[in-house]
Amino acid sequence: MKNLLSTFASKDILLNWYSNEGSDQERNVNNHIHSPYSFSAFKNLSQAFEMAEKENISILGINDFFVADGFEEFYNLATEKKVFPIFNIEFIGLLKEEQKNDVRVNDPNNPGRTYFCGKGLTYPFSLPAKSKIELEILKLESQKQIVQMIEKLNVHLTDVGVDIQFSYEEIKEKYAKELVRERHIAQALRIAVDEKYSSDDEKKEVFKKIYSGTDSKAELSDASALDNEIRSNLLKAGGKAFVEEDDRAFYEIPDIIEIITLAGGIPTYPVLLDNPKGEYTGFEGDKEKLYKRLTGLGIYSVELIPNRNDLGALTEFVKFFHEKGFVVSFGTEHNAPGLIPLTPVTRGNVPLSNELKKIGYEGVCVIAAHQYLKAKGEEGYLNKKGIAKFNEREDFVLLGKAVIEKFLN
Repeated sequence: MKNLLSTFASKDILLNWYSNEGSDQERNVNNHIHSPYSFSAFKNLSQAFEMAEKENISILGINDFFVADGFEEFYNLATEKKVFPIFNIEFIGLLKEEQKNDVRVNDPNNPGRTYFCGKGLTYPFSLPAKSKIELEILKLESQKQIVQMIEKLNVHLTDVGVDIQFSYEEIKEKYAKELVRERHIAQALRIAVDEKYSSDDEKKEVFKKIYSGTDSKAELSDASALDNEIRSNLLKAGGKAFVEEDDRAFYEIPDIIEIITLAGGIPTYPVLLDNPKGEYTGFEGDKEKLYKRLTGLGIYSVELIPNRNDLGALTEFVKFFHEKGFVVSFGTEHNAPGLIPLTPVTRGNVPLSNELKKIGYEGVCVIAAHQYLKAKGEEGYLNKKGIAKFNEREDFVLLGKAVIEKFLN
């Protein structure tokens, strides 16, 4: 495996090429999609690149939970399809102080529970032996919980008289690549019911049994809604197949930040922001406090999934953090059934403003420059102490534009 960026000319030569021959057009970006290597709406990675071509998206970021197994396939497709690849990873960790004080972070249901990303990791992916073991432990603990959930689901199905059973191995072989997640369990149950029972009336009656007497409200033809209903009824807290995660499955955020930086990435906080009722978590409700908490943890980059947010709330938040010097990027996740477009939009399918698109594009340019410099064996956007080079952000934006245009051309 070789990264094309490592063969690019030096920074000065590259910038000179860009000033004379490069395009200054603002590229369309999606910096957060999950692949089938964790769980994804895409049947395969090729489908994501086909959609990128149709939607004129030139920069795409893979962002799987716990694994970098999709990096090689993602990179090969990106070079073939002329789409600039951003290499990201996602974890679920803990902020112990917030957990102790009953503060919701970016998981609205669990105090202290924190989704956390690394952006612009070095490709090919590598880690020191100690961190590699830590990452394997996280994956192993997540799969232990999944095995227990499948076992509890089997018991429940027997108890309610539904003749369907699963094994971890079967679900992994049919529906997953590297990790089995609860969404795979929901998908497997939906498909099993659909295949075993012929009429809609039978299927509805079976789901009523599975939901312990509660009628299904989802349309049988809506796979996404049905999967979400199964998860809500069976696999979430209070459900018959729910298994509480062991604390060993969650590292504290400073430990996750260490893994990310050792893998060459930029620690990035994924912002939940406002829900449809205009509510915020305790952690995110005050922008100034959030800014101080993030910088105190050594975090200088945020990302958002705009389709969860109101355009006004998103704009206010993004401008605040951009003016503070943060790297900001956007994505769509595609971490649920249902194939939505790749182009990020806000709640209600309201498009991003040109101002937001520019901020998101420039944020990804910083990450692209970071990837280039790390591929060349140089220091990236973070210094040796892990602090962002705020004063050089515009230089990184320009270098990133040059890197992206060279790759695409």
